[in-house]
Amino acid sequence: MLFDQTAEYVLLSNMAENMGVKPLIALIAIIIPNYNGEKTIGLCLKSIYKNPPDFPFEVIVVDDCSDDGSTEIIKKFPCRLIRLARRSGASRARNEGARNASGEALFFIDADCLLTENTLPAVLKAYRKHPDAITGGTYTPLPYDTDFFSTFQSIFINYSEGVRPPAKGAVPHQDKPDYIATHAMLIGKEVFKKSSGFKEDFLPIIEDVEFSHRLRRQGVRLVMDTDILVRHIFGFSLFKSLKNAFRKSLYWTVYSIGNKDLLRDSGTASIGLKADVVSLFSCILLSTLFALTGKSLYLSVLPIVSGVNLFINRRFLKALLRNGGASFFIKALLYYMSLYPLTVGFGSLFGALKYFTSKALGLYAQPHKGVRSP
Repeated sequence: MLFDQTAEYVLLSNMAENMGVKPLIALIAIIIPNYNGEKTIGLCLKSIYKNPPDFPFEVIVVDDCSDDGSTEIIKKFPCRLIRLARRSGASRARNEGARNASGEALFFIDADCLLTENTLPAVLKAYRKHPDAITGGTYTPLPYDTDFFSTFQSIFINYSEGVRPPAKGAVPHQDKPDYIATHAMLIGKEVFKKSSGFKEDFLPIIEDVEFSHRLRRQGVRLVMDTDILVRHIFGFSLFKSLKNAFRKSLYWTVYSIGNKDLLRDSGTASIGLKADVVSLFSCILLSTLFALTGKSLYLSVLPIVSGVNLFINRRFLKALLRNGGASFFIKALLYYMSLYPLTVGFGSLFGALKYFTSKALGLYAQPHKGVRSP
């Protein structure tokens, strides 16, 4: 429902309009969905206006019925604030932002993402190079936070989405990504309009994956540009890191089974991570069999399984060492080989259970069908 003329929202005047200044037609429209983002939205907007580019741009923040103080923070910046009349989700917020944008191109980010001084110049350069494509950026290797779990996640996403080298003989990941994430998604407004926008009756997350796959089927090219970087604010603890891993793997599995691409090498759902999960559960199974039978053969296979996993993930492990240092690397290696894949594995199992249970009850529809038309 991208261009619903009856959509209920309140458009607040920006600071430029209050001063009687008529804004320029923007070349790039930065669209940010917000829901209770008072801890991050100020930092996000400050990062944009701290280093403004030398071309006209606009910032549109769409608030999804926040009940914290985030809207008061947003009003302090020269951006447009659209307030949805009822809680509708990030997809609706992004669609409303796109509908109200005057920019020739749309650049979607999240309320917990910070732009660097080079982000917007890289965005314009990428748009001029690929005006008819969906171009994606990724996180900086190191996040805004300095804690272990936030740093681990930022390096993992930066490597998986952006800098991961292709397998021998394969198409480079940057030239043919499986999806473009909405924490740094660039798309021409006309291309977006023709797409019908983000699906509003989809799963709670990974709507950007569905959007990317749908547009690729329509012939739109996906491109990854590693010059487009945003710094993410994670605020992760051990619990939040594992909760995020469980939730994403659950819904990713639900979607991937329905989309028949469960084994695809797909960004953060990479072959490396899948190998890591299989390796851990294989080691648990082999250890259990040894405990039950006493046969040392099962234990002798453990080093082989672990060695294969380390070999498959060797480039990611190098990225952990390169960006985090030796002390961080040791902790990250232990985490990546134990609790993290354990949680991802259980999330995937629950996702498979959710998919097949819903299908048996007739509650599941293919994720790429039923997109509302404009």
